[in-house]
Amino acid sequence: MADRPVVLLVDDDAAIRRAVGASLELEGFTVVPASGGRAALEAVARIQPAVMLLDLNMPDLDGLEVLRRLRAEGDQVPVCVLSARDEVEDRVRGLESGADDYVVKPFAIEEITARLHALLRRRPAAPSGDEVLEVGDIRLDPRAHAAARGGRDLELTRREFELLALFLRHPGEVLDRRRLHEEVWGYTFDPQTNVADVFVGYLRRKLEARGEPRVIQTVRGVGFVLRG
Repeated sequence: MADRPVVLLVDDDAAIRRAVGASLELEGFTVVPASGGRAALEAVARIQPAVMLLDLNMPDLDGLEVLRRLRAEGDQVPVCVLSARDEVEDRVRGLESGADDYVVKPFAIEEITARLHALLRRRPAAPSGDEVLEVGDIRLDPRAHAAARGGRDLELTRREFELLALFLRHPGEVLDRRRLHEEVWGYTFDPQTNVADVFVGYLRRKLEARGEPRVIQTVRGVGFVLRG
């Protein structure tokens, strides 16, 4: 039993907690249920789960606020959002708040299981060790979690920081959307989503906030490339 990953399942719907929880137990997970956002935060502190399944719509504290509080405290537990909201803006909002994956209801338990295993296998996108990355006038220090352009500090979200780190590790190399998804978000690329494009847009705006020239170029039909 000690080798069974602990999943914190957060949903205010008791029927979903029972059904999903029972299925995941059969798939080799240990499931700890929580009925709301406040209970989820208490459970994270108490049990330190390996991964979390988090509903967005909850009456006491919604899932986005749970994510924001966890990430603000430096807790990097992998989180897969469960939501009935299927618009691109909703997916982006969830990922920007700190989610690692986003699954739309209704879903198949096989998909949830596969995504949980993918999150447990995921590798951090940011470079390891104390390596400072520099391309042109852009500098990123992973140890200090700091990035700057031309001496100007860049206030980056977690995903923007990881995305910039990936580009800086591969200057001049065209990175397709599939690779961005797998290395930054840790889940399989969905060709119907434009999440990567949206986050590249966010990153560009911060890199170019004072009129600096564009360094992340779009390669039409392929992906993006950093040219310093």
